[in-house]
Amino acid sequence: MVRYGDTAVLVTATASKNPREGIDFFPLTVDYEEKQYAAGKIPGGFIKREGRATELATLSARQIDRPIRPLFPKGFKNDIHVVATVMSVDKDNTPDVTAIIGASLALGVSDIPFAGPVAAVIVGMVDGELLINPTVEQLGKSDMHMAVAGTSEAIMMVEGSANEIPEQTMIDAIFFAHEEIKKIVAFQEPIIKEIGLPKSEVKIAETNEEIDKAVREYSQNILEEAVNNPDKKSREVQMDQAKDNIKEHFDEIFPDNGKEVSGIVDKMMKEIVRKAILDQGERVDGRRLDEIRAISCEVGYLARPHGSGLFTRGQTQVLSVTTLGSASEEQRLDGLGIEATKRYIHHYNFPPFSVGETRPMRGPGRREIGHGALAERALLAVLPDEQDFPYTIRVVSEVLESNGSSSMGSVCGSTLSLMHAGVPIKAPVSGIAMGLVKGEEGFAILSDIQGIEDALGDMDFKLAGTEKGVTALQMDIKITGVNKEIVSAAMGKAREGRMFIMNKMMEAIAQPNEELSPYAPRLTKMQIHPDRIREIIGPGGKTIHKIVDETGCKIDIEDDGSLYIMSMDEEGAKKAKFYIDSIIAEVEVGKTYMGTVKRIMDFGAFVEIIPGVLGTSGKEGLVHISQLAEERVNKVKDVVDIGDQILVKVTEIDKQGRVNLSRKAVLLNAKNK
Repeated sequence: MVRYGDTAVLVTATASKNPREGIDFFPLTVDYEEKQYAAGKIPGGFIKREGRATELATLSARQIDRPIRPLFPKGFKNDIHVVATVMSVDKDNTPDVTAIIGASLALGVSDIPFAGPVAAVIVGMVDGELLINPTVEQLGKSDMHMAVAGTSEAIMMVEGSANEIPEQTMIDAIFFAHEEIKKIVAFQEPIIKEIGLPKSEVKIAETNEEIDKAVREYSQNILEEAVNNPDKKSREVQMDQAKDNIKEHFDEIFPDNGKEVSGIVDKMMKEIVRKAILDQGERVDGRRLDEIRAISCEVGYLARPHGSGLFTRGQTQVLSVTTLGSASEEQRLDGLGIEATKRYIHHYNFPPFSVGETRPMRGPGRREIGHGALAERALLAVLPDEQDFPYTIRVVSEVLESNGSSSMGSVCGSTLSLMHAGVPIKAPVSGIAMGLVKGEEGFAILSDIQGIEDALGDMDFKLAGTEKGVTALQMDIKITGVNKEIVSAAMGKAREGRMFIMNKMMEAIAQPNEELSPYAPRLTKMQIHPDRIREIIGPGGKTIHKIVDETGCKIDIEDDGSLYIMSMDEEGAKKAKFYIDSIIAEVEVGKTYMGTVKRIMDFGAFVEIIPGVLGTSGKEGLVHISQLAEERVNKVKDVVDIGDQILVKVTEIDKQGRVNLSRKAVLLNAKNK
């Protein structure tokens, strides 16, 4: 149980007794459980029990997974399950980084082999000053929100967003965080030393030297030829053929060692790719280390959606589609965070056909949720203020083909789509994924990595931003950490690559369209006094429903009196605005109105000066008999009758709200002119 202020997170770590047979990956699962009682809430809905993980819980689970995964022994195949249960939440003390510390301690005191401890903090920046674990109030003013995790020696994970912050400032923030991480690691070490269990022995099958030598001698040239192919599909075909050739050859020589032969072949392929990069600076597709794949951009690819952008980089292609909606269509968040709604929603879809696979289509997985959130953070900093552009905005990025860096492709495609939709973003955003191959004596930074380089490399570093600076970044490390030299080199190359990509994007569309799509709803904003809201809504919502039925518009009213009319045509919006103006119109003293005589009494006539609409009562006043004409009037009916339209002037509104009118004042004013 880790406590940070009033935040309390229980973190447990469990391991299976034996390795899982027949797998080629490390079976680590991390779950992040949000309990509504932690924030003093009862779950919504009928069941009143926590259901599937929220989006924030999924992102938090991924954030725990990434810094701990590289610290387990290579070849370790026992199932590991880490569960973080949030039991109490203090809004100023975030539970997600607390859970990373808890995971480190749980693994550290267990008998599970783990090369920790690790720790994490949040970095903010207010008025140019870097802060560790800022409060809610400070975060409201912060230009940065970045989670950083690491060991005492190196950085393991970085994820966050920024308000167009220069790269050097981001580097400073990462290593500012590392100094605090070292202190939290030091806090854990005596606890682990005092109560930690002896680590269990890792049983990893040793490679048979005779088989290893034979496979390497036969396979080296075959694999080198298969791997060095610029086209992903034909490369995969050649690699499969090479593996089949090698398997067939050794099935007769080592009939009982098929898995071992396959393992050696996979290891050799990784060595070939990495050696070529480190020794010759050559990549499998023939590019230079800092060379970006061919790029094409297109906007308006789809006719009916409000905005669309097609971004293609090499064999990665993403189609991003923008939809504009009303304020009431904001997403409501049912979690433990302080935010209740969000007006910008980014969804990322990665269908199996994008990588040539056949598998069932399910709901979004953890990867899709994570990539969507990263793209969302990348664009938040450049969205227009709600007062200037009061639409709810949803962007969906459909990955049509993927060979690496589809998440950054979705950032680029979404920038194109938003500008095509006429969303007045403050600046265009481009993104790039960087890779790392680290040898014993040096390292190589790769720009715009493709799938094989991601799979066989040591780092996946995604960075998005404008010309001015960084808006989002995510760094996943597959080795035991990276130092400042590597991070600085990656940041520098990433900026060069981002600007190259952005220039290509600007050739397709240089600035947001001035006009919205003809199929996008038109939004009219009005501001009314909050006390008048009930008049527009009417008893049981009767009045507002009539306005909607009559005009076909959608109307949203907020508690502060902000009123939004959403219409598919200008005529409907004008009609709705007329009805609302009529309902809330105020009678002004000294103003002249064309009114209709509604009632006649012995002492005067009651005149409606603001007509009622849709069954609402209008506003009327009394023209006293003495104010009907310049001369003396004996009977009201001698001058006016019911239904007559007359010009009258408002002379007074008394303390009881009664309106006094004068026809005489209008006649005298006309005579004097």
